[in-house]
Amino acid sequence: MRIWDTIAKKFATFVERKDFMKVVTTTDALRKARASLDGSVGFVPTMGALHAGHLSLIRRAAEENDCVVVSIFVNPTQFLEGEDLDAYPRREEADIAICDKAGVDVVFMPTIAQMYEADELAVSAPAKRGYILEGAKRPGHFDGMLQIVMKLLNLTKPTRAYFGKKDAQQLALVTQMVRTYFLDTQIVPCDIVRDEKGLALSSRNAYLNEEEKERALALSRALRLASERIVSGERNARRIEAVMYEVLEETDKIEYAVAVDRDFRAIEEIEIGNTILLVAAWVGKTRLIDNVWV
Repeated sequence: MRIWDTIAKKFATFVERKDFMKVVTTTDALRKARASLDGSVGFVPTMGALHAGHLSLIRRAAEENDCVVVSIFVNPTQFLEGEDLDAYPRREEADIAICDKAGVDVVFMPTIAQMYEADELAVSAPAKRGYILEGAKRPGHFDGMLQIVMKLLNLTKPTRAYFGKKDAQQLALVTQMVRTYFLDTQIVPCDIVRDEKGLALSSRNAYLNEEEKERALALSRALRLASERIVSGERNARRIEAVMYEVLEETDKIEYAVAVDRDFRAIEEIEIGNTILLVAAWVGKTRLIDNVWV
């Protein structure tokens, strides 16, 4: 990705000589950096390969808090066997440059050894909401995701933590974990950022060639058409799902296209203000998700 290399080179020297953005790689260094921050703290957890979607979270965190902490960590426990852990895009230098330009105060880039012990305590996803939809297709994924988010929230102790709505089920489970364990952090949902054609931004979009990017637009088209039907008065959830399935036939494999309520329960009728339309499909070798909150 030549553009990311260019960004990194442009800002690398600038980053090194600035003393107000700290890049730390150990939990001890993070604790010290966190202790030096005054006022409210906004936290944005990422797996790197930052794009405009991540940047929107960082900017909102900066607008609503005195300080911003960003983590960059490709978390192995949320990848299933055979998934793209080794191939997941990594652009550390470019990510640091982007964070610096965005005014981040602390970037945390730990190793696996810093974050995990040999014999770990477990954080488990709830038995129902953790094993439907994404949890059914990727069993154990949410256990690993919640485990690392719990660690990061405990380390950064943020006033607010920012999560995108694109990973809607993840957002719901993180919110539930914070509530269940009485963590003193506000979870802030942030709107999906899309490219000029409507494709939801994702680090995994880097896997798509130009032809696949065009076919990937079927996900956003399916959601848009379903939303239009709802605006026109359609309320039957099965008919709305059928609309989405028909459009998604343009992809290589449909995993699901469903309408659920905000608690991720199956519904018969669309309820405005309490419904999410979710789709998951494969384009080439890339698995994509998208959604619309109705």
